[in-house]
Amino acid sequence: MLVPALLVLAIAFRTTDTAGGIGDGWTLGQFGVFREKSIHVLLWRTLWISALTTALCLVLALPVAWYVARAKVTWRPRLLLLIIVPFWTNFLIRVFAWNQILHSEGPLARGLRAVHLLGESESLLFNAAAVVLVSVYTYLPFAILPLYAAAEKFDFSLLDAARDLGATAFHAFRAVFLPGIRKGIGTAVVIVFIPMLGSYVVPDLVGGTDGQMIGNKIAQRNFADRNLPAASAMAAVLTLGVLAPMIFKGMFRKPEASDS
Repeated sequence: MLVPALLVLAIAFRTTDTAGGIGDGWTLGQFGVFREKSIHVLLWRTLWISALTTALCLVLALPVAWYVARAKVTWRPRLLLLIIVPFWTNFLIRVFAWNQILHSEGPLARGLRAVHLLGESESLLFNAAAVVLVSVYTYLPFAILPLYAAAEKFDFSLLDAARDLGATAFHAFRAVFLPGIRKGIGTAVVIVFIPMLGSYVVPDLVGGTDGQMIGNKIAQRNFADRNLPAASAMAAVLTLGVLAPMIFKGMFRKPEASDS
């Protein structure tokens, strides 16, 4: 992982060859792309789509992880199998399937128009909502699995104790269960949010112009424009933006009792 990241960072400081590709000189000019208003729009859209997708995955994954962790031991492998079954199908095929489900001439769109929930000129595809929907479907198993791993180790008798002490079911869930699986929650957030920041295929196939993210602009600069240094500059800033909070948190992390 480190070597490709360093190569991308190095290419970001190279000039662009007029014939396409990497030039011989060195420059900081490639980072000037972040002064463009269109890039600001893409960055903001990337952040809120990634954050919303992560939040929805957590909301949907928590009750699933709870249910699987509290199921009978003989049923847990079967339930986990149902969660990972989508991985048996190629990722691109699954996204194409959603493209057909949400197609403007598909049965879903026609049904919504029949009950006047969708206008004749409106589409379920090629917007930010379609990107969020398909992204949640794609990353939901990645959120469920770490939450289940944490919930399986949780002592559910603590919830009964909290109820006996007067806590409501929701308060016991919020004050006892969620802190008890905080590491699983943190892992789920990282596993969903970070890949979403660089998402390319889902916005490309179901997002259209209104659903494009920064990953699509990086791909455009790389493949269509053949401007690899500019693409590397955007990718490098995106990578550093993801790593910076993690490094900052690690620098100021308080040592646990087991560390001493």
